[in-house]
Amino acid sequence: MIDSIEYIESNLDNDLFIEDIAVIACMSKFHFQRMFTMLTGYTVSEYIRNRRITVAAQELINSRSKVIDVAWKYGYESPESFTKAFRRIHGTTPSEARKKSQSLKAYPKLSFQIQLKGDVEMDYKIVEKDGFTIVGKSIRTTTIGGENNRRIAAFWDESNRNGFTAELAKNCGPLGLIGICMDFDKQQENLTYLIGAEKNMDQTPPEWEEKLIPHATWAVFPVHGAMPHAMPKVWKRIFSEWFPATGYEHAGLSEMEVYLSDADPYSKNYYSEIWIPINK
Repeated sequence: MIDSIEYIESNLDNDLFIEDIAVIACMSKFHFQRMFTMLTGYTVSEYIRNRRITVAAQELINSRSKVIDVAWKYGYESPESFTKAFRRIHGTTPSEARKKSQSLKAYPKLSFQIQLKGDVEMDYKIVEKDGFTIVGKSIRTTTIGGENNRRIAAFWDESNRNGFTAELAKNCGPLGLIGICMDFDKQQENLTYLIGAEKNMDQTPPEWEEKLIPHATWAVFPVHGAMPHAMPKVWKRIFSEWFPATGYEHAGLSEMEVYLSDADPYSKNYYSEIWIPINK
């Protein structure tokens, strides 16, 4: 991961491709993107954009370079697109930034520090599961700025209020209610989140969707604690501790949050699970 950051930093003024960065980190493109986002809170593309705008601001302030030259140097097709991105981050235009009184933002280069962990064990089991069909409803969201976390929480609240999850629960399969992250785009910034259950009915309501989850090997992690806070803590430990410790890699398929219990999800004793598709 440190080598991948160094590679990004030394090529901010060149074309950067996530496939090449992932090779530096000895990972597949998909696994690198998921690992990067879980560890840092940024997507890879978001981090590169922020670093480029930070470095571009410094160059504008400390050199006589023209705005158009700086824009092209850091991968922007026109001064207009560069100005728009610059204003979004810094709240001012590139020309105004040259005035010493202007306040700018800086996104520092990331660094990783190794810490001794493992004092709290992680329980898991490996499950082979045949393909199955999910029914439910979905939203499309982005991981940029943690927007997915906010939208998914709001989606659950809405689904609980309008009776959708109650109706879904009447037809649940053995896994109960399921939240599924699926259909990740190539840059890992957009995904589909579906609230559903295993299909256990003859006729699916017309306003519901059907999605096929293919056969996979799953790593299943228990989650103990109240929603929504307990789930993100386990997600982060999976990527920062479990994957590096076990030699497994993400299979690039859909991920599942499984809500098996009818108990109060806001209780400190609530039990749920995270299912991650894996390859050895």
